[in-house]
Amino acid sequence: MSPLTILRIEKLKTFGNVAGSDDHVTRNRETPNADPTKENVPLIGGEDSRSLEEIVKQKISTLKHRPRHDAVLCTEMFLSASPEYFRPGDPSLSGQWSDSLMQQWAIASRDWLDQNYGSKCVRAELHLDEGTPHIHAYIVPLNDKTGRVSHDAMFGGRGGQGRIKLSKLQDSYAAALAPLGIERGVKGSKATHTKVKEYYQAVNSEPLNNVWSNKKLEPEPFESATNYVARIQNDHQFHVLNHQLADRAFMQERLERAEQRARASEKERQRLEEIVRSLELKTQQLRDLALEDVAWELGLHHEEGKWKGHGHIINIDGPKFYDFAPDQQKGSGGAIDLVMHVNQCNLRQAVVWLHERFGESGAERAAIAKATKVAAEIIQLEPRDKFTLPVEDKSKWSSVCNYLTQKRGIPENFVEVLHNRGLVYADDQQNAVFVMRNLLEEPQAIGAFLRGTRGENNTFKGYEKGTKRREGWFYFHLGGQPTDPAERLVLCKSPIDTISFAMLEYLVKGDVPLKRTLFLAIDRPNTLPVEQLQHIFNVQVALDSSELGNADARAIKQLLPQAKRNKCFARDWNQELVNLSQKLQQQQRHQNQEMEL
Repeated sequence: MSPLTILRIEKLKTFGNVAGSDDHVTRNRETPNADPTKENVPLIGGEDSRSLEEIVKQKISTLKHRPRHDAVLCTEMFLSASPEYFRPGDPSLSGQWSDSLMQQWAIASRDWLDQNYGSKCVRAELHLDEGTPHIHAYIVPLNDKTGRVSHDAMFGGRGGQGRIKLSKLQDSYAAALAPLGIERGVKGSKATHTKVKEYYQAVNSEPLNNVWSNKKLEPEPFESATNYVARIQNDHQFHVLNHQLADRAFMQERLERAEQRARASEKERQRLEEIVRSLELKTQQLRDLALEDVAWELGLHHEEGKWKGHGHIINIDGPKFYDFAPDQQKGSGGAIDLVMHVNQCNLRQAVVWLHERFGESGAERAAIAKATKVAAEIIQLEPRDKFTLPVEDKSKWSSVCNYLTQKRGIPENFVEVLHNRGLVYADDQQNAVFVMRNLLEEPQAIGAFLRGTRGENNTFKGYEKGTKRREGWFYFHLGGQPTDPAERLVLCKSPIDTISFAMLEYLVKGDVPLKRTLFLAIDRPNTLPVEQLQHIFNVQVALDSSELGNADARAIKQLLPQAKRNKCFARDWNQELVNLSQKLQQQQRHQNQEMEL
């Protein structure tokens, strides 16, 4: 059976309806049939951090006339395809699908929304956390001619106009998915078109009660087999049953996994207890020997709070000691130093002496304590080399700038902005030097990321020697006022990807973000400055879609629970920028050609 398109619409007549739908789609409220381990993907409007209600209100505020009290403020559109498309081998395997097929369908659906509704489609989100991939899109039904919101003008109407428009809508969506082998249902059939809310209710209800009781799936008298199959394929109840069976299998599998985890919990508890015991033993091994025990082995006797003998009068205070004997008058700390002081021996001889009295483990404990003490003294007293940026070579800047603009597709004016701020420049090897700074009020350069630009296929990239990768990052701010604190954070994997994401937003929206936004490059989650970023509520993780990128995104979400995943369909955000730039250039050339004609 060929896979079929699924398209449903829902009227949202109040801002309460809009907010409620937004809470469901963004998972701000509990969704029992959603898998919390999977991330959903913004397709349209992901760069706008505002709530759907705010976006719709702002969109409507630009109209000449206020909406009527019963007007449809926003239209929710539900897009999907029957399970046969996503998992052709076995449609019943809910929660599983071919990533390549899913991405082709998602891209085709996103392009169809963009071509048909443009800026009126304010948000579209791909849901991957349920049994079958689907898209929730929100369209503000603006009537440009009347200056009002009008759902009927776009989707409805009287005298059968609504059915005609919905039929044409189904035709249009099916035509967009036809290259993928997805077909439209039988045109002109009497199948009931459910609303999005009713569709969800049906999918989550008892299948036998909902489907069989209305006799819809039974053959009609004198109905041919061909007509029966065509009618069944086009009937929404048939798809409801498919979804129910698939989702039930998925939930059953999740239940079985939960039971397995429960059975394993006791073994896990025992394993953790063993780890605790091992750590306690290691902690004991790291402690130095008690100086009182060492003093006793050295032949000193305890009298009036002091350890005396061999011309010594030693006071012991925890890990430290001091010799009050008239010809000594000095102190130190640790078992090895005490042995060296009393026995007048060197370090090697002191370790051998401790080994003879306290065994191998005792000697190791004393040696570790000694090394720890020496390391602490070095850390405190040894001067530190200050990081020095690579020397700038202004003669190489034009070549580096050409690489960033021509090969990487970054707008030249923004490259110059970063250059003038001192955030990117050229060194004597024609590398693009991206300056890494700390996040203090007056940022200091403490590192640099280098990207080779010389030659056609230069793959060199790395960090300048002395870079402190855990303390400095390449970053910049856009939007808001320079003195405003950052209200939004975007994390990317590299400086070029960070710049590309910011430019994508700029090209799509035509302006910088409304709120102060911090764009920051981070190549490993464990270098994330959590304490300095945890106060930012709106966090977007825009790493690439590779296995490593997905793993790093999950790790960042554990560190910043408010973070949301933002995936690109190209291999990275720079490729996405290049693709968009090429598309805009083609459109410009086409417009120029039309003007010449």
